[in-house]
Amino acid sequence: MTSVLDRPSRVNPATNLKCRHCGATYELAAIHVCERCFAPLEIGYDEDLLARVTRESIEAGPYNLWRYVGLLPAGHDPATRVSLGAGWTPLRRVDRLARELGMRSLWVKDDSANPTHSFKDRVVSVALSAAREHGYTTVACASTGNLAQSVAAHAASAGLKSVVLIPNDLEAGKTVSTAVYGGTLVAIEGSYDDVNRLCSEIAGEQEWAFVNVNVRPFYAEGSKTLGYEVAEQLGWRLPEQVVIPIASGSLLTKVDKAFGELDRLGILEGTPYRVFGAQAAGCNPVAAAFASGADTITPVRPSTIAKSLAIGNPADGPYAVDVARRTGGAITDVTDDEVVAGMKLLARTEGIFAETAGGVTVANLQKLLAQGKLDPDAETVIFNTGDGLKTIDAVAPTSGPTHSIKPSYSAFEAALGLE
Repeated sequence: MTSVLDRPSRVNPATNLKCRHCGATYELAAIHVCERCFAPLEIGYDEDLLARVTRESIEAGPYNLWRYVGLLPAGHDPATRVSLGAGWTPLRRVDRLARELGMRSLWVKDDSANPTHSFKDRVVSVALSAAREHGYTTVACASTGNLAQSVAAHAASAGLKSVVLIPNDLEAGKTVSTAVYGGTLVAIEGSYDDVNRLCSEIAGEQEWAFVNVNVRPFYAEGSKTLGYEVAEQLGWRLPEQVVIPIASGSLLTKVDKAFGELDRLGILEGTPYRVFGAQAAGCNPVAAAFASGADTITPVRPSTIAKSLAIGNPADGPYAVDVARRTGGAITDVTDDEVVAGMKLLARTEGIFAETAGGVTVANLQKLLAQGKLDPDAETVIFNTGDGLKTIDAVAPTSGPTHSIKPSYSAFEAALGLE
């Protein structure tokens, strides 16, 4: 199914798909790979229509991701828009954590506040809106957990069928919280990369909209809304530094794209910023490429507790490396023990229980500071992309009752040293 998207040209700025490598253009359709060079496709926009977007038009919109609809490729017709109200999540100033790390100004963009408790609600809302506009009735995905839950929830709310494929070793919380929505959930004996390859085969055979395969150009644009929100919530300015977890690399590249668009369109006065990427050592192909100076990504087999980041062959890896180098940032990795310590540090200092990806981000923030790569005096935003309740197994072995006592005051007094 590759019909041109039926769109009112006066409002939807998306005009075509274009190759990120050779520049070839295609109609707006459910395709994601260039036929000439096999590079990924992205959305092309009408700059005149984008230029109509102003601070005032954005601020007049709803307090969710659709306040930025004038900069997105789908969702312009409310009748086909798929939404659970994702977006406009808190940007929290975290002074206690900043003091502990010796930083002047630190913020957490906390996307665990989204409807299914991860940033994936943003990309899924845009992707499923595009799928509906193309006439699809079945949506699908390959997922490490958060995307699975979001696709199943959004499909249920819109009356669409969902088919979600996951590795069979996902955390129980993510499996159960996907299955509860009643769609089809298929566990695959293999890694995420095995699941993704299978989904590519299925997409070639079935008339389904795979959000991170054939609808990926639309899906990826949803991540831009994180960048838009950070800028707006800071008073229409850019932070000096951001630290972003890397799975496929798309989130990092799209936050950078959002910052560039706001500058180019005159919505804010662009200032220099640096982009830092965070990975786990057990799945660090992008960090390894950055460290070695390579322009290509060497795939790895993931082995980390940070399963939501466990993509061994990340599609946007080379582009993430380019962004870090262009902006003067860096991409680093940390051990699983450091991930757990990062989760507990953020929880202890700020009351934010992040999933393992958040622990990866906090731990890499510490590492970047220790290595002198990140300026402690520069305003910094880090991204928490999911809720710690989804990855509770990571901290369960080291998080439990402080004391276990008999039900008497004397036992309580003795345990707490109150005598």
